[in-house]
Amino acid sequence: MTPISLLIRLYHPLRVYRVFRVLLTVFLLIRKRAGWLGIRPLAPLQLVVAIEQLGASFIKLAQVLATRADFFDSSYLEPLRHLHDQLPPMSEADFQQVFERAFRAGACFRGFEQSPLACASIGQVHRAVLQSGEQVAVKLRRNRIERVVREDIRLLGWFLAILHPLFSEYTRNSIEAVLIAFRRTILQEVDMQAELSNLERFRQAYPDSGIRMPVPYPQFSSHDALVMSFEEGVRFGDREGLATLQVSFDKLMEKLVLFYTEQMLVKGFFHADPHPGNLLVTTTGELVLLDFGMVSRIPNATRLAMINTVKAAYERDFELLVQATRKLGIITDSAPQDELTGLTEEIFRIFDNDQLSASSMQELAFGVMDALKEYPFKLPQEIIYVMRASSIIEGLGTSYIENYNGIKDVLPVLRANLTRALGERDSLAGIVIHELAQLPLTLVKARHLVDALQQGDLVVHLAEEDRRALLRPARLWLQQMTWIGLLVALAFYLRGFAYPLAGWLSLGCFGLAFVRLVWWKKL
Repeated sequence: MTPISLLIRLYHPLRVYRVFRVLLTVFLLIRKRAGWLGIRPLAPLQLVVAIEQLGASFIKLAQVLATRADFFDSSYLEPLRHLHDQLPPMSEADFQQVFERAFRAGACFRGFEQSPLACASIGQVHRAVLQSGEQVAVKLRRNRIERVVREDIRLLGWFLAILHPLFSEYTRNSIEAVLIAFRRTILQEVDMQAELSNLERFRQAYPDSGIRMPVPYPQFSSHDALVMSFEEGVRFGDREGLATLQVSFDKLMEKLVLFYTEQMLVKGFFHADPHPGNLLVTTTGELVLLDFGMVSRIPNATRLAMINTVKAAYERDFELLVQATRKLGIITDSAPQDELTGLTEEIFRIFDNDQLSASSMQELAFGVMDALKEYPFKLPQEIIYVMRASSIIEGLGTSYIENYNGIKDVLPVLRANLTRALGERDSLAGIVIHELAQLPLTLVKARHLVDALQQGDLVVHLAEEDRRALLRPARLWLQQMTWIGLLVALAFYLRGFAYPLAGWLSLGCFGLAFVRLVWWKKL
């Protein structure tokens, strides 16, 4: 397909309209509106079919949206979660173009199987043998997929601007943050060089995790291809195949949970797509992690706030839980503190119920998310990817372990690792030694703070929500004063006319100014 014909296909009026209908459906569902300009949202199955027809970018977007219980109800979430990222193989012509760009004549291979082992929206995987004799897996990205993704991002941006009026300025659960972060993530995912970098960093960061990862071959990899060791095993989603291995699913889940605890709470660098197709189990019971296209980094401040949320859950300190979620940016200062405390009590009531099943807990979680929609809140993108990974892991547990309850089973593991995650020392002596070692640095920071105060150079950084909360009263005051000033100026202007009606209008303007002043003071 030539570049011109590709653009014609991407911007075909029917496809552009389909993009519009999908995004409008998402916006209407978030806003709980029945329609816009007479257009109603697509039904769940219609939405899934439209997304599949739109291709790679929108399938990946739907996979992220499928974790958002704050956006959709279960009638939409379930079909979105079962969206399959599977497409037919590339055509022979496209395959030859990508292969020649990546390997030229393919001299590095002794053998290469052109029939792919797996095909997805971004690329396809082939088995090959290097000249040195090692079996490798070769992941080839689809021909011109980066161009397709960039044009789809441009379309998303256009329709985001068109649909923007559907949201108020202070809508916290806006889709905008999701689309902006998604744009950055998918551009990395279509670059095999970025995936190679993620794989290498993972192998360096988690050498003793007990989880096996492919060995990359950077000398043969490029933007179009990733070459890595061929890993054999049974996919985690193959129930019959796993049953023949006679492995302990409890131990596998414990190992997986420990690994993700290390990723999310200790290192802050985690694999955001642990679905069953990306996990293999070897004949010896070893876990193998594949596909490092979707990797996310959690900022240190966010990671510490997540840890404090876990601590608050175990200590049943509901005030601390609200404070931690404020630091995460989930809850804004305009949310009523007393009602949120009652809400958190309802959330953690589940930990007192040992008979609670995973499914009933998910229903309760959806109910809590529905309740939260009444408050001004939002979910940072890092938390969205944590939720996505956590929900996938919980799904793996419920598939193989009876009455597996993700939150109740995971939290004890998290609690056991809190001290290490916070960087604290287990003993009093360790704490004293650590603090003494930090004392010179603390004194230097204190001196810099005093110098900044003396010179008037102290800068205080506020979170966006806190800044808005501080400026909102000033903005309201300025608006009221502007209206009052205009009404008073109009009243004096009208008094300059000799007509009787002008006098009454002038008096009316004075009256309106007085009413606005009194009404504003009562707010």
